[in-house]
Parts: sequence; structure tokens; C-alpha cells
Amino acid sequence: MRKGVQYVVDDRGERRAVVIDLKKQAELWEDSFDRVLAESRGSEPHESLEAVKARLGRRRGRRARG
Repeated sequence: MRKGVQYVVDDRGERRAVVIDLKKQAELWEDSFDRVLAESRGSEPHESLEAVKARLGRRRGRRARG
């Protein structure tokens, strides 16, 4: 078991919750939170990296000319 992580178990000994010491396991919490956040945004519109780069490139081109 990891240091700074404790499980809350029910009467049958089954894990029901977890307590994370944020000072000892900050990275674990950040990774878990990031995953939950990404899953919650799964139905939002997506934009490819190439599309973002193209859009940013067009913006830079306008500034350089303006």
C-alpha cells in the first residue's frame, strides 16, 4: 500500500472510499483529478492539434501584416 493512502472499508472488508494525504500524494491526486475532468468533458466538441496550429498560424499572420 502507498504511504499517504488509506482505504475506508465496509463491514465485509470491501473498499468503499479512499483518503489521500495531499502532501504525500499530490501527484496521485492531480493525476486522478485530471482523468475525472477529462472524462467529464468527453462529450464536448474536439479540435485536432493540426486545426489549432493552423488557427494560431492565421492569427500570427494577421498581426505581422497589421
